[in-house]
Amino acid sequence: MKQSQHFLDNAENCAQLAERAEDDPTYNRFKRMEAAWRALAKEQDWLDGATSPSEHAA
Repeated sequence: MKQSQHFLDNAENCAQLAERAEDDPTYNRFKRMEAAWRALAKEQDWLDGATSPSEHAA
């Protein structure tokens, strides 16, 4: 499995945790973590040559 897929799996886990959050601060924290994992996945795909620099900048 590609490293970026592991990051996307972590992002999905954070999204699920956010949906089950009992308060706004916890929800927001998990949504920020989700966004960070998705950004890492995108960066990893770029580093692995799976996306071009122009796709990465978009």
